[in-house]
Amino acid sequence: MNISDGELMEGILEGEGYRIVNRAEDADVIIVNTCAIREHAERRVLGRVAHLHGLREERPELVIGVAGCMAQRLGEELLGQAPHVDLVIGPDGYRTLPEQLERLRGRKPGDIPTPVRSPAARAVRKQLAVLDLDPRENYAGLEQRRSSAVAAWVPVQRGCDHRCTFCIVPYVRGPEKNRTVTEVLNEIRGIAAGGVTEVTLLGQTVNSYESAGVPFHGLLRKVARVDGIRRVRFTSPHPNDVTPALIEVMATEPAVCEQLHLPVQSGNDRTLKRMLRRYTVGRFLETVRSVREAIPDIALSTDVIVGFPGESEEEFEDTLALMHEVRFDDAFTYKYSPREGTPATRLPSDQFIPDAVAQARLERLIDVCRGIQSEINRGEVGRAEELLVERRGRDAGTWMGRTRRAKVAVFPDGGSLEGRYVSVRLTGTTGATFVAERQPATAAVER
Repeated sequence: MNISDGELMEGILEGEGYRIVNRAEDADVIIVNTCAIREHAERRVLGRVAHLHGLREERPELVIGVAGCMAQRLGEELLGQAPHVDLVIGPDGYRTLPEQLERLRGRKPGDIPTPVRSPAARAVRKQLAVLDLDPRENYAGLEQRRSSAVAAWVPVQRGCDHRCTFCIVPYVRGPEKNRTVTEVLNEIRGIAAGGVTEVTLLGQTVNSYESAGVPFHGLLRKVARVDGIRRVRFTSPHPNDVTPALIEVMATEPAVCEQLHLPVQSGNDRTLKRMLRRYTVGRFLETVRSVREAIPDIALSTDVIVGFPGESEEEFEDTLALMHEVRFDDAFTYKYSPREGTPATRLPSDQFIPDAVAQARLERLIDVCRGIQSEINRGEVGRAEELLVERRGRDAGTWMGRTRRAKVAVFPDGGSLEGRYVSVRLTGTTGATFVAERQPATAAVER
């Protein structure tokens, strides 16, 4: 979602005559796009902004902005923490980004740029905070500057109506806002016309999407049938909205990939209730069974938080047991990170888990998840797969691609293959990724 937001801001700026450059040293404006999910990410942003401030010694006219969820969460407080930041702009302000930059640079729309080279002229710096949440803003009519010629991220939903007690997203992105089916399909038809064959539909709880009576499974079916689209993915769904109708579309539409990200967060009912996840472990396992019965070859991934306030050692062990039972192909694992303004931060102080204990639990969880992933992937060595080639590999003469089940494989080939589909056989695994060798295929497969 952050990649998509970055592409959106680039598209907005290019549409107003800005040119995107590859080096900070060449820029007149630098926008740092941020996330607020975890404290560590915010600390990294502050360090990055401080580093960029060093460029001002030689270029006083440089404008530095901070955009995204961290900007929305901290707001004007961020301008105090980092006084060298000129602009703080939240996700609902992107449409006005060019206008805000012109205000900061002392120009009106249409003026010819006049760089300010004198440090004295910048001695009194303007600072702007653009933080209003707009319940109608779903970025309709705005065009992204897509960074990949292979696959495209397509936001269909902004914000979230869930109130998970650990999560800051509803407070920095506002309530759920869905784009119209027509607008989504028109965008995807344009993507396909440009030669991109894989799209990922984005939303904070994407499968709760509904617009003009069309639920998410209806949108997914329509997207899967767009001419030129060969692969469709979506992220990130909520387990409660994995309905029989959605499973049926996933099982019957050839373009929908055999992959599902299903965030569980915890394997204990008491913890799930305190997280306000609105499902039990039993219900989650029923969803997993339903999905696997309909799509036996599906690859499942998940998110897990350990160290949530009040989590006992026995409750943590329940999470490990769930991981062993479900056997996810991949898992994104985290220590609980307090986010100011979320309900979990108001729990009694004696319920907060010491950092050393939470870290030890995280390390145990990671070991379990990696072991399961490695076992699954070793069992898949020898499989024939179709890869969509995304980019060159790290080693000279190799390419990296992804299977329909989102497994990453690297194979040797000296050709020009970016964006093509190739047939491979998986010959080995490092645990998380595969090595492969190219296989003969018909022209219908490789194009």
